[in-house]
This record gives sequence, structure tokens and C-alpha cells, in this order.
Amino acid sequence: MALMFSRLARNYIKNGYFPTDEQTLARIIGLLRVEHAQARLLDPCCGEGCALADIEQGLRQQALREHIAADFETLGVELDAQRAWHAKTVLHRVIHADVNDVVVKPRSIGLMFLNPPYGYGVADKANASASASEINHARSERLERTFLRMATPWIAYGGVLVYIIPHYALDDEIRAHLARNYENLRVFMAPEQRFKQCVVTGVRRRSANASKAALDLLMQAQGAPEHTPVLPERWTDQPYRIPAIDPDAAFDFHAVRIDAPQLGAELKRMRANLLWEHLSTHFNHARADCRPPLRDLTPWHLALALAAGQITGRIRSDGGREFLIKGDTFKAKQRTVNLETDAKGDVHETIVMLDRFVPVINAIELTPDHRIGQIVKIA
Repeated sequence: MALMFSRLARNYIKNGYFPTDEQTLARIIGLLRVEHAQARLLDPCCGEGCALADIEQGLRQQALREHIAADFETLGVELDAQRAWHAKTVLHRVIHADVNDVVVKPRSIGLMFLNPPYGYGVADKANASASASEINHARSERLERTFLRMATPWIAYGGVLVYIIPHYALDDEIRAHLARNYENLRVFMAPEQRFKQCVVTGVRRRSANASKAALDLLMQAQGAPEHTPVLPERWTDQPYRIPAIDPDAAFDFHAVRIDAPQLGAELKRMRANLLWEHLSTHFNHARADCRPPLRDLTPWHLALALAAGQITGRIRSDGGREFLIKGDTFKAKQRTVNLETDAKGDVHETIVMLDRFVPVINAIELTPDHRIGQIVKIA
């Protein structure tokens, strides 16, 4: 099921975007620390990328003060095009896509900063002509729960979750998921209560039975937020340490579908590694004067020249088209069957297999117009 219908996307983006305020971010940074290595940070609904960029900057300053040689990789996913392209300027890698179309390697993220959209998704059976009651009935689960279930497998064991949602969204399923999959769970009310948010922190573990203490802690935050402590301005307990990642290990972070602007940006980023930049190097050959033939070449001679690689290089046709050509030949079998009847009426079948050498010219279109780069095969 897609996260939302395109007809609802615009209103959803406006109403579901709740950026984290600076005061809450500053206090979150205070409870985090990094190890002596590279840390990978992901925000699967990053907005303009400012929140994760601020966290990276804060962690970098902490590392410098503690003389820790730490480096960071900040990743983001954002559905809205304008916000996604802004995030690309402040984070290392950002994908403009629906998070359902994004592939992330399991257990590869050290810090998951998750401030998801608030509210309900829409089930696929909802349609434009449905009544309000029918749409309400077709609602799927809350998006806070959808994003949490999606993000948990991406976090490494020992990785840190920072989960920001309205306190009233801590329903039975979210509480059970958190208590089963995270340890050292803490929950605080955000200092800024414009959106009635709470901040849940925890460390990813292998799934196990949910403890009653963790469930009670989360239940109190949902039903009695006035008895839940506010995220402290100064963190005095043991910090949440973001585990190191192996920078040499294979890592997947890509969209299954990509639009033209993002493809262009990726090609520009990887330009130095593309074949086109080194085309002249790869296809360069020593130029030497060849002796002219004594007579016009027959097709057989042309085939031999093609097979020998003598007919190759860049050519221009009379019409102005340019090609990079490479000649080759392949052997084909020509099968003929002869039937003969002898004096006794017996039929004899004779099969003759003849070898035929077929010349082929493969060419890359170099004409500087819409055809450039096309592959042309001339048999």
C-alpha cells in the first residue's frame, strides 16, 4: 500500500509536517555521544534536513571537545520535493521519494532520528467519490506506528532511537513494539508543547518480551503527561552512545524508483566514474598509416578486415552523422536438404551444412543531437 494517494499528498504534507524546535533539539543532542569511529545517522522523514544537520553539528563539537576522531554520514528521506532538495544541501545523502520506495540495509543505522508525520494514512480502497464516513472507515493505522515499524529493522543492535510523537499517539501497539525491541527506554515531554510532543529514547536490542516497567512508563506518558518529566536541559545520566559502523561494509540506501532531476544529480555526482568521461581513453588506438589495397575490396575482403579490427574508429557520413564503429564477424550455418529417389523407390536424404561468415558493424551514435549515445547495429 502506498503511503498516500497523490490527490491527498498536498494537504497531507502541509498538515502532517511538524518540524522539531531548536530547544528540543539542543536537549536531545545533550543526551547523545559517539564512539571512536564513523557514525551513520538517518532521518526517514527529514523535512528540510535542519534537525539532523543540527544533531550532526552538535555531535561533531562534542567529539572535538572529547578528542574523539569521529566522522558522520547523515542520510535523509523526504516526500516533498522542495524540502527534499533543500535537505540535499545540508545532509550528505537525501532521497526525494515515498519512504515505502526506499531500500535501507537492515541493522546499518547507528542513530535513527524519527519525527514522523502525525495522523492516519489512507487505505487503498478509499477513492475520490467516497463519503467522509467511508473515508474514516477506510483509514489505515496511524503514521507514527507505520514509520516506527518500518524504521526499527534498519537500526543496528545497540543503535539509538530518538522518537518524537504526540504523547496521545502512544497506543497499545506502539508501546508494545517499543518495549519488545528497545532497552534503556526513557520518555520525556518536549519543552515546547505546541504539538503536545513527547521524546522517546531507547537502544535497539533483539526482540524479546516486553517488560511491565517499560510498558507502564510509556502508558503514563500517554495518559498522564503532566506526571512525565520534561526533557532535561542538562543531561546527567549515562549518555546514549551511538555505535560505530564499518565504513568498508556494503551499504544499501537507494530508491526503487528515481525521477529525472535526481538521476541527473546522481550522474553529476558520479561523473568521474562514468565511462563517458573516459570515452576517448578507452577507445583510443594507435594511429598508423595503412597501405591502400591494390583493388576494390570484395565483401569477403571487407569481412576479413572487419574480423581483423581494421575497420574501426570514428567516422562521419555524407549526411553529417558521426559514429564510433567497431567491426566484427560471426559464423553462421546454412542448412540445405536434398531428397533423392533411387530405382527401387527408396528416398535418400542428404543434409549439407555450409559455413557463412556474416560481417557486423556495431556503432555508437556521436552526432550531437537527440540521437547521441544510441547503439546502432549494421549487419
